[in-house]
Amino acid sequence: MSAASIDVMAALHGIVAEELMNRIKDGTATAADISNAIKFLKDNGIEARADKNAAVASLASQFPTFHDEEQAIGRH
Repeated sequence: MSAASIDVMAALHGIVAEELMNRIKDGTATAADISNAIKFLKDNGIEARADKNAAVASLASQFPTFHDEEQAIGRH
């Protein structure tokens, strides 16, 4: 890949990130946009850790925790 191609790809990467972020921020994001944003983050190795982010920790605390596989699928 030539340097020009790398520069173009880097610019496109930035534009996609900005567009997804803007749609989420302004409330116009569709379910597909949010799914694409999640995939974009995952594909780029970005993760939010509850021990580093209070908002993520707060969200995570709202979900049940399961101690074993049987409990997770509803068997007691």
